[in-house]
Amino acid sequence: MPKVIIIGNGAREHVIAETLKNSTSNLDLFILGEAKNPGLFSLASEYKIGKTTDLEVIREFSTRIQPDFVIPGPEAPIDAGAVDLLLEMGIPSIAPIKTVARLESSKSFTRDLLQKYGIQGNPKFRVFFGNQGLESYLKNELAEQFVIKADGLQGGKGVKVVGDHLKNIEEGLNYAKECLNKDGRVVVEEKLLGQEFSLMSFTDGTTILDMIPVQDHKRAYVNDQGPNTGGMGSYSDANHLLPFLTPQDLAMANEITIQVSKALHKETKTPFKGIIYGGFIATKNGIKLIEYNARFGDPEAMNVLPLLKTNFIEICQALIKGELSGLKLEFKKQASVCKYVVPQGYPDNPTKNEKIELKSMPENAKAYFASIDQRADGLYLMGSRAIALVGFGNSLPEAEQVAQKAALSIKGPVFFREDIGTEKLIKQKIKALQELRA
Repeated sequence: MPKVIIIGNGAREHVIAETLKNSTSNLDLFILGEAKNPGLFSLASEYKIGKTTDLEVIREFSTRIQPDFVIPGPEAPIDAGAVDLLLEMGIPSIAPIKTVARLESSKSFTRDLLQKYGIQGNPKFRVFFGNQGLESYLKNELAEQFVIKADGLQGGKGVKVVGDHLKNIEEGLNYAKECLNKDGRVVVEEKLLGQEFSLMSFTDGTTILDMIPVQDHKRAYVNDQGPNTGGMGSYSDANHLLPFLTPQDLAMANEITIQVSKALHKETKTPFKGIIYGGFIATKNGIKLIEYNARFGDPEAMNVLPLLKTNFIEICQALIKGELSGLKLEFKKQASVCKYVVPQGYPDNPTKNEKIELKSMPENAKAYFASIDQRADGLYLMGSRAIALVGFGNSLPEAEQVAQKAALSIKGPVFFREDIGTEKLIKQKIKALQELRA
């Protein structure tokens, strides 16, 4: 009987656990989370509450369980050195060690890597270690069209774009100085215009197997308004493209990831093994890289993993052994739409400790629990994204309707992005990219 530890307690970890359980009727699943997730709890042989970045907690739990492998869900345990520790203990992980996980934990490292090895996909950028030349670069080099990126892990909220989050150069300079004070460096880039998409891939350090491309929606409110969040929802299409993407766009994103993987190995003498997740943008000048992550996306995992036809445990085992080249990765030909139900006031001033009710779910829908506490009298909001509702169908409109109906079944002080996956919003995105590329 395989034994697997999942580190983390969000909706992403819930769907990872479900997909593992669907791979075999014979699985011992162990969870290390910082809070009790009712969805994960129902799937686990044992559920330990503990700090997911505390290496001693991870060591003690893993020594006792002796799992076949570990899947760290969030980025923080990877950055804390959990995978390195487990490797020393002889326990493999579906994630990279810290040296190569810098692809996610340091935006400056990734930009410099692409530049050094001449890999396509970088925007115009500079890494600053102080204020000198910063204002001139924003004004003259970038013509006041800029993005300021904090260098370290920020939970998806460290990037600020002029015109969206920053009104002018003065606000840009203030945020850049804030980043410099915190991290000692800041990445300043040109603002790219186009359509963003996520492409997650399994890799054993040599072979890269792409999952289905997904479009995430970071902004809190309808029509991509409001502050950045961890992700309000996402969708994937039944043809395994996206409505605004061409097969050539997807091939270019894949090629960037292949070249980055090779350059990373050459630079660090270490293979990247696990999930390599590229955030890309389709522009008038082809595909550009926004950032890389070293784990499954949240919400993107909820679109992709339920559609996986290939046995997930077999994928993990092949990844660990370096045998992904002998595996065929297959997904159902269905569309998926994910809508996150979040507390009123999220992300800046979210409602907490209020009860919500989950009414009956429509057919072809799934609910994945995130920041939810199950008490004796029901489910309570914990202050972050609460439940990911995912609809599946033979087309995007069909999947969107299922997701919409599922999200509306949650009663309480919550809201969600009703426009995610709708024909209206998708047509806007197609038109915007067509006009850019005309």
